[in-house]
Amino acid sequence: MRNIGDCLQLADVLEAMRCLAPVVHQTPMTESATFNALTGSHLHFKLENLQRTGSFKLRGSYNKISHLSLQQAAQGIVTASAGNHAQGVAFSAAEQKIKAKIFMPENTPKAKVQATSDYGAQVVLTGESYQESFEAALMDQQKTGATFIHAFDDYQVMAGQGTVAVEMLKQCPELQTVFVPIGGGGLAAGVATYLKNINRDIRVIGVQSECAPAVYNRYHQREDSIPEHISGIAEGILVKKPGQKTFPIIDQYLDDVVTVSDQEIAQAMILMLERSKLLVEGAGAAALAAVLSGRVSVRGKHAGLIISGGNTDSEQLPVLKQMALSNDAVL
Repeated sequence: MRNIGDCLQLADVLEAMRCLAPVVHQTPMTESATFNALTGSHLHFKLENLQRTGSFKLRGSYNKISHLSLQQAAQGIVTASAGNHAQGVAFSAAEQKIKAKIFMPENTPKAKVQATSDYGAQVVLTGESYQESFEAALMDQQKTGATFIHAFDDYQVMAGQGTVAVEMLKQCPELQTVFVPIGGGGLAAGVATYLKNINRDIRVIGVQSECAPAVYNRYHQREDSIPEHISGIAEGILVKKPGQKTFPIIDQYLDDVVTVSDQEIAQAMILMLERSKLLVEGAGAAALAAVLSGRVSVRGKHAGLIISGGNTDSEQLPVLKQMALSNDAVL
């Protein structure tokens, strides 16, 4: 692979695809008559909740770790994650017999913590959000000399995430709009880089949680303040500030960035469970929430929705159901 410098190129995503082909699943892309009728469009769900480790994050972490030098591998790796990147890193490290230490927020769902530990990584719970875990992981990296594997602000990670879009266009060449959830922006940057270099007419829409709208605010040139506290049901995209490397790509390629509320996300999660029998996490339902809420019209169009992960805590389903039913407009 070319030594990625100060930008992300189409060739990087294609090289990542070759690297990942023996490892990741080509996840299904499905259509639902129920959701098509609800929206008056053709919705194509890219089911990364069925990916190994339960989310798209494996793609970026494996691509990054597979390119470490022997010396870097020997020193081990460290990272921070709200859960899905942690599992991707832990799986990738185990596959390549590399020692991994992973810092996660204290409120990370138990299922994500347990799965990360089960892959053999050392887990440290600290802080209320990704940002605090990130800062703790950086301090540890400085002490140990381990290689830091960033959850999103790394070109090799972005290239790996962009392989989702490679599969999507092969599975559904007629796509006109793609909705992608955004936390720090690694998935959005990789997906948009591929799509816009293949077909600039495809609209790429980023979706953030109203609880953590850092990319939304910067994209729309609104007040760019960093909140002291963030919380919400879509922990996978609750990031306090966008990446320094991801945002310029997002700003260049995305056609729009929208936000959705926790209630709208909960409604989308429950609908997917009841109508499609798919259990997805909050971040994974964000794209559908944006469509159902009418943030962006796709009536009569072919729209791809990246269902980014399925690692949700089933114990939270009663709470989600109550939240969703507090306004049953779409149910």
